[in-house]
Amino acid sequence: RRKVDSEGRRFQDRWKVEYFFTEIENHCVCLICQETVAVYKEFNVKRHYQSRHSTYDKLTGHDRSEKLKQLEAVLIECVMKMVENICPEKKQEFANICLARNTVARRIEEISSDIKRQLTSKGVDFDFFSIACDESTDLSDTAQLLIFMRGVDDEMNVTEELLDLQSLTDQTRGKDLFVSVSSAIDDMKLPWNKVTGIITDGAPAMVGERSGLSTLICNKVIEEGGKAIKLHCIIHQQVLCAKHLKYDHVMKPVLKTINFIRSKALCHRQFKQFLLDIQAEYEDVLYHNDVRWLSRGSALQRFYSLRKEIGEFLETKGQPMRELSDPIWLADLGFLVDITKHLNVLNTSLQGKDAAVNQLYSHLKAFGTKLQLFIRQLSQTQPNTIHFSALQEIMNSFPQDNISAQTSRYAADIASLAGEFKWRFQDFAAIEKEISLFSSPFSVDPDDAPDQLQLELIELHCDSELRSRHQQLSLVNFYRQLDKSRFQEIRTLAKKMLSLFGSTYMCEKTFSAMNFNKNRVRTRLSDSHLRDILCIKT
Repeated sequence: RRKVDSEGRRFQDRWKVEYFFTEIENHCVCLICQETVAVYKEFNVKRHYQSRHSTYDKLTGHDRSEKLKQLEAVLIECVMKMVENICPEKKQEFANICLARNTVARRIEEISSDIKRQLTSKGVDFDFFSIACDESTDLSDTAQLLIFMRGVDDEMNVTEELLDLQSLTDQTRGKDLFVSVSSAIDDMKLPWNKVTGIITDGAPAMVGERSGLSTLICNKVIEEGGKAIKLHCIIHQQVLCAKHLKYDHVMKPVLKTINFIRSKALCHRQFKQFLLDIQAEYEDVLYHNDVRWLSRGSALQRFYSLRKEIGEFLETKGQPMRELSDPIWLADLGFLVDITKHLNVLNTSLQGKDAAVNQLYSHLKAFGTKLQLFIRQLSQTQPNTIHFSALQEIMNSFPQDNISAQTSRYAADIASLAGEFKWRFQDFAAIEKEISLFSSPFSVDPDDAPDQLQLELIELHCDSELRSRHQQLSLVNFYRQLDKSRFQEIRTLAKKMLSLFGSTYMCEKTFSAMNFNKNRVRTRLSDSHLRDILCIKT
C-alpha cells in the first residue's frame, strides 16, 4: 500500500501568496482560519482555499503580499496570547521561535533590501566616493567579487558599506570584473565623476596596465569628467615586503621540525605530554600557514620559545636537530623572530574598519623610520640590539662565538627590506603631498601647495582660532567646522582624502564571513541569499 510519508512531499513557498498557507512544525496551516491540511499536496491546499476563502482572490500584487504579512503577524500574536495564558514562563522562548525556515530567509531578504534602500538614499548626498574590490572563489567554485564603497557627504560624514557582491560563473578577466563593478555603481545611481579612487589586492586582472580593472575604472571616470587614483592594498603590499626576507636556511628546518611533530598523531600527543610533564611555558608548537598574515611570526616565536624543549624531544625520537647547537644559526633565528615581530606589529596597526588613508600611511612612514634606526644601531662597532630581544639573548648565551660580527649582515638585510618598502609603496608616495596637506595643513608651506589652495591655506595659517581647533578636535570634526564659503577648496581636498580606502581589509574580513556561512554543509546557499547575508553581516 502507498504511504504518504514516504513520498517526500514538501511545503512550497508560493503557497503562501497563492493560498495564504504557511508551515508550522511540519504542518500545513491556513493563515486565515488556522486549520491544517493533512498532506503537503497542492490539490488539498487549493481546494481548501477555493471552497472557504475565495473572496481573497480580489487581492493581487502588492496588496496580496501586504495581506500575507498581516495574517502572519496575527497568527504570531494569537500564538503569543495563548502561550501567555497557558505557560507565561515560556513566553520569551516562544517569541524567539520562527514560524518556518522560509520565514528566516524572507526576513533576511527584507533586512538586506532595506539596507540597500538606505544606502541608495545616502548615496545621493555623496560628494565623493571610492571603491575597494577583491575577488575570491567559494566552495561551489563560483567567483565572488566583493565591492565596498566609502563615500563622504558635504558634512564630512563617512559611510563605508558593502556596495554589492557580484557572482561570476565564467572568466574573471579585467573587463569581466569591470562589467560587474559598473553594474553595481549604475544600480545605485552613483555618478562616475565622483569616484576618487579604486583599491585592489594587486592581482593581474585588477591592476593590469591596459585591461586591468583599476585601469578601466580610471578611464571611465576620466570620460565622465572626473579623476581617480589607483592604489594597491597597503596590507597586501606589507605582507609582500615581509616575504622579501626569505631566510630559507632558517625557515626550512623550523617548518620541517614543526611538521614532524604535528603531522603524526602519536608523535604530537607525546610532544604535548612531554611539555606538560616538564611544565613548559607553552603546550604546543604552531603550524605556519602562508595565507594567514601573522602566521609566520607566531610560528617562529613559539618555536624560538620552545627551542630547548624541542631539541630534547627530538633527541628522544632519534631525530636530533643539529641547527639548535649552532650559535650562528640560532642568531639568525633570533633576528628573524625579532624582525618578523616588528612586521606583525605593523600589520596589526594597518587592520581595522573606517581607517583613513592618512592614518595608514603614517604607520607606514613610522615603520620606515624605525628601519633606518635599526640599520644605524646594528651597523655600530658595538652593535645596539635593544630592539632585538631574541638576538640579544642568543648573543648573551654564546659570548665566545663573536656573534656580534653578524650584525652588519643583519643591517644590510634590513636596508634591503627598507628598499623593498620604498619600491612597493610608490602609489602612496605619489599622493604624499595631498596626504600631508590633509593631515597637517598648518605644517605645509603655501608655496608648495596646489595653486587653487594657496590663498585659502594662507587664510588658515593666519587664523589662530582655527589653529587651536586643529589641535583640540579630531581631523574630521576640524574640517566639518570650517566655513564652507571661506575654505571651499580645502574642504574639497579633505572630502576626497576621507573618501579614499587605504586597504582591502573589509574585503578580507567579509570573505572570512562568506566561508563561514557558505561552508561544506551549506554549499547550496544561493548567490542572492549569500549576498543578503553578507550585506547584513557587514
